[in-house]
Amino acid sequence: MERRHKRRTSGKSQKKKRFTALYISCIVLFLIAAGGYLFRKQLTLVAFDWFVSPTLERKLENSYQPRQSGEQKQQETVAYQKEPFSMLLLGTDQRPNEKARGRSDTVIYAAVRPAESRVLLISIPRDMYVQIAGHDPNRDGEDDFDKLGHAYAFGGEDMSMATVEKLLEHKADYYATINFQGIQDAVDAVGGVVLPIDKPIENKDPLHIKFRIEAGKPLYNGEEAMYYVRYREDSDFNRTKRQQIFLNAMADKLLNINGISKIPELLDIMGANFKTDMEPAFITGLGKQAITQSEPQISSFTITGEGFKKKGVYYDRANEQELEYARLMIANWLDPGTTPHTLKLPDKQDIQ
Repeated sequence: MERRHKRRTSGKSQKKKRFTALYISCIVLFLIAAGGYLFRKQLTLVAFDWFVSPTLERKLENSYQPRQSGEQKQQETVAYQKEPFSMLLLGTDQRPNEKARGRSDTVIYAAVRPAESRVLLISIPRDMYVQIAGHDPNRDGEDDFDKLGHAYAFGGEDMSMATVEKLLEHKADYYATINFQGIQDAVDAVGGVVLPIDKPIENKDPLHIKFRIEAGKPLYNGEEAMYYVRYREDSDFNRTKRQQIFLNAMADKLLNINGISKIPELLDIMGANFKTDMEPAFITGLGKQAITQSEPQISSFTITGEGFKKKGVYYDRANEQELEYARLMIANWLDPGTTPHTLKLPDKQDIQ
């Protein structure tokens, strides 16, 4: 009897020990999960330091290309960037192994407020009729007005920057250029992006590249994303909006621990397809600052216009009220004295 009682007692004791161990394990798992949630920014920063920082600056050296004009803003590699700055984002249509520069399909002026993780994107359609700064056609009867996208073909980043600066009446501190092959490879490297395509997109013009993008897919690959940003058979202005949507989709994809760890790989993949005059240490510093702050808020604004033809060529003439409002927003965002509560936002109801 005594031996049987001991066995029963021993069995209860073992069950109690197993329950206690399970209970403790659950508490530990909960604490780990809670800690991971509460300190997710710190964990992301650790991932940045482990997977990105050791190689990021070295890889960025391959993409660093100062402007030929020699005009360059002083880049402070301080731990915390407070001053707002601006940059010109250019997406070009240069084909692989093509010597000619191509044109800029995408032209976006960005005003960045790093201390507040806020970015203002001013998109300008490539067919906008503008004065090309520094371009002399040197042909009888022709002036220096042309499509904005041609500025890159005539004089690369320098002429594109000078032209946009003349149009917006504000300097661009830096530039970043990527051609569409780079976009395709980058999207494939991160496993695709989420795009809000609710009906099929198809090129039907016999003079255009044939493609069809199906609607409602959970993710779209690099080729589909490239066609998405380049499709223009509805309008140049809708294409400009799609470019903004794509940038937001890529930002969302990269703002997680897996995306961050892929940044060095992305730079390898993009290779010669990507170049900028932002120094590597400056970019790395901004990256570390961004992931320790709140998620970036991206505000987008597109300058629209009215189509017209000149000598049989189609152009867009900028809406003067929207152009002036874009200038006011840029001045407001680049003013260090502007507070988050006094930022001018892209609300076209405010345009007079």
